[in-house]
Amino acid sequence: MGEHGLLGNEPESIDYTVHEAWNEATNVYLLVILVSFGLLINKRKIMRIFTLPPTVESSTEPNFYDSLQKVRLRQQLEMYSLARKFEQQQQTDSVQLSME
Repeated sequence: MGEHGLLGNEPESIDYTVHEAWNEATNVYLLVILVSFGLLINKRKIMRIFTLPPTVESSTEPNFYDSLQKVRLRQQLEMYSLARKFEQQQQTDSVQLSME
């Protein structure tokens, strides 16, 4: 009777571990299905990550190098303007000196 009790409990414990493994496997499958479904719904967002960046023409944000070139051009124009004013001032001073 004792042996029959052990043998009787053994299949139940096997069934329990199989049942537990089945539950874990179904949980994994459900998780995979939910993640796949979520990825299909958010396909556009995910595709944005893997696509190439937009071309320069369609970009609305200013390019750093373009803005840097504009700053340099502005500085060059200011320096040219100051140099012209300085040259004109020198010419008027020399004319006044020569008149005296």
